Amino acid sequence: MLEDLTSRIFEILDRPLEARGVFLIEQLPVALEKHEAAIAEDEKLRKEILEEKSETKEDAPPKVKNDRLRQRAFPFIQLLKAALANQEMVIWGV
Repeated sequence: MLEDLTSRIFEILDRPLEARGVFLIEQLPVALEKHEAAIAEDEKLRKEILEEKSETKEDAPPKVKNDRLRQRAFPFIQLLKAALANQEMVIWGV
């Protein structure tokens, strides 16, 4: 993963970004919940910015990042979901 995305993912999880680590099976549901909440917040802020800009009717397009958290974190979330479905830990940097 890209370093900025990885940093954001671990920030959402309130975990330090380390070269080696593990998500235990019991940590997976909480990690998924935190990411879903962060994605909902990202989409809410994005919508508010777009609405605010349309209300002011400025000619300039709104300054919204092109990279949505949902799109960028999708592979990681799928990894967590698959690990949970298979009751497996997620281990990296071994």
